Order: sequence, then structure tokens, then C-alpha cells
Amino acid sequence: MEVSRVVVIGFGVMGTGIAQVFAQSGFEVTAVDLSEDILRRGMDIIVSGPFGLKKLLERGKITESQMQEILSRIKTSTNIVEAVRSADFVIEAVFEDLEIKRKVFKDLDAHAPRHAVLASNTSTLSITALAAVTSRPDKVVGMHFFNPPQVMKLVEIVRGFQTSDETVELVKKLAEKLGKVPVFCKDVPGFIANRIGVIAILEAIRLYEQGVASARDIDTAMKLGYNWPMGPLELADFIGLDVLLNIAEILYKETGNLAYHPPIILRRLVAAGCLGRKTSKGFYTY
Repeated sequence: MEVSRVVVIGFGVMGTGIAQVFAQSGFEVTAVDLSEDILRRGMDIIVSGPFGLKKLLERGKITESQMQEILSRIKTSTNIVEAVRSADFVIEAVFEDLEIKRKVFKDLDAHAPRHAVLASNTSTLSITALAAVTSRPDKVVGMHFFNPPQVMKLVEIVRGFQTSDETVELVKKLAEKLGKVPVFCKDVPGFIANRIGVIAILEAIRLYEQGVASARDIDTAMKLGYNWPMGPLELADFIGLDVLLNIAEILYKETGNLAYHPPIILRRLVAAGCLGRKTSKGFYTY
């Protein structure tokens, strides 16, 4: 199947990045969210955000005419039924809550064409559980981008229990067309990268909580000792401490592994509204 029309459900941080990446690669994209305000903010991020088109223009990566051409490929809508009616490929990027995502997948299954593949950008939740509420489980797949999607090369392709080989191959080719490097995994909690990386981040938070070392020294140790481009506490602030807490809680619930049990200080920071870069305060002040 040739994919030309892509729909992105959810126009937050990940949704805007995913929409931009598809549009830059020549796809016609429709972004869907609950309100016009959210959609306007999303388009502002695509134009003027830290990884947006104006930055590419300033660096000479694209021309003004190319920027306008990319923007012309992105439409927005608050009507999910209309948006997916002629879609070839739909990717969901809403809040990491299984019941919310299952409701979205029910709607997508009811209104998207029978040939359309339904993907999720979930970082932890079960693709099989999402596929179970549809009549096309063979066409449901995980396509997990990393933040920011405009920059990060990795895409995890997650095969649900009934995902077909054809669907996996289609998503592989899509990822490659976007300039990404796909890796493949079974439908397990956290998939590959988060399954490993979240343990390291949580352990760094515990070291900080126990007063073993300062945030700066913990991050410096990992950047210089393990060649991490960003320290684990810097990375936590970048991800968003609320997002990290949600991921940790899901992984702990799904695996029973105490390594994923969220440290108290993480819960306290989230309760205080200190969510990292997006609120200007987390483990660091920005």
C-alpha cells in the first residue's frame, strides 16, 4: 500500500514533531486535537519552536519557499471523523492513558478506511490491548518516536500479538522515508529504550534524593563516564517529570520490578508543579 495521507491524533509536543517530520518528507498531514487553541499552539511550535521550520530556515537547511510548501501540507481539524475518512495511515499521540487511547482507537477503527494502518506513539502501553478494541488488529502497530521527533533518529516498531508482517514492513519503509532508523520489538512494557533507560534515570534520581551527589555531578559523571549526550537528571527535566512519573508507574505496575518504583522526590516535584523544562523548574532551574 502506498501511503500519501497521514493523520496525527494529538497535537502536543510529540504530535507536532511527528506531523512536522511527515510533512517535511512530502506527506499530506492532518493534525487532530480537541480545540482550535491547541491546534494553533501546535502550528506555532512547528513554525517557531526550538526545532521548528524557522530554525531550519535560519540555518540554511530549507528555503522560504520550502518552508511554505511544508506548511501547506499540514491541515488541522477538531473533527476526528472527517479527518480520518480518507487516511492511509493514522498515528495516535495522545496522553499516555490506556483507556483514553482505547477510545481513540475505537473511533479510528469505526471511521478510517479499511486499508488504513492505525499506529500508536505510545512509549509504554500495550499495542495488543489497543488492537483488541478494533476490527483490524493485523493493521495496528506501535511506531514510537523519541523526543524531539524532528531530531531523534530512532523509531521503535512494536508488533502486537496479531500485527501482520505486511503492516510491520509498511511502517519500516515509512520510518526510513522519514530518515529514521527503525528497530523492532515484541509488545512488552516499555519496549526497548524506555525499558532500559528509565531504570537509569530513576536510579540517578535516587542518588540525588539520598544526597550521594549533586544533580550536576550525577549528570557530569554519566556524560563523561558513559558518553551520554545529556545527563539522566537533565534528561528527566527534558522529558517532563510528570511524563516520567507516569511511565515509571506503568512499568512498575506491568513488570512488578522495584527498579521502576518512582522515588518520593519525583512524586513531590510533580505534585508541586515542578515538571522540568516546560515549567522552568525541575531538578534544575531554567
